[in-house]
Amino acid sequence: MTDLSEKHALVTGGVGTIGTAIATALAAAGARVTVLDRPSAPPPVGHGWLGVDLGDLSGVQARVAAAGPFDILINNAALIINKPFEEFSLEEYEEQIRINSSAAFALTRACAPAMKARGWGRVINLTSLTLNGQWDGFVPYVASKGALLGLTHALARELGPHGITVNAISPGAVVSEAENRVFADRLDEYNRFILDRQSLKSRIQAEDVANLAVFLASDAARMISGQNIGIDGGW
Repeated sequence: MTDLSEKHALVTGGVGTIGTAIATALAAAGARVTVLDRPSAPPPVGHGWLGVDLGDLSGVQARVAAAGPFDILINNAALIINKPFEEFSLEEYEEQIRINSSAAFALTRACAPAMKARGWGRVINLTSLTLNGQWDGFVPYVASKGALLGLTHALARELGPHGITVNAISPGAVVSEAENRVFADRLDEYNRFILDRQSLKSRIQAEDVANLAVFLASDAARMISGQNIGIDGGW
């Protein structure tokens, strides 16, 4: 039921920790995988490659439409910055909305026509545990993920009649390069903070998120749509 042979998947933010794990897991399930990330990122080995600036919404929409058709779209790419609310400029706020949410709209627009024509498609958006409101210093990021969750619900309703499911995965604190970068000056403190709050006392790995993505992309999840599924260690 999780066989993805003959499916073509697009994974954005595909050279990051979570994106790499998702791309690898989809390929292991039989999918042909194309990875999309910033042009300066190192192209992945074993997958197709699109080096595109997600900030150029019209440009990325055209590039993805030309590179398709895609059966599975994983909107994983995200920009995350941690600092007090007052220190964010309007431009920084708008950039995170654009990369983290608006790009998912543009990419779904690019992929949906072919999915509709086939009567089958999967759109999976990566939201975030930070939507629980218990985190400081991430105002633009949280706002962008809230917009992405709303997009998930709305698209599930519009695309469902065409055999397309749209779901969100809401990861908790995943061990990742981004985590190491954002909390570089306080990793031990951060690790204690996470484990104190999780019911399960071990850290979430990118492969845990990837396994859920493969399930949602498969026919085993054919009647699941419009959901935001947490994978947070029992926060």
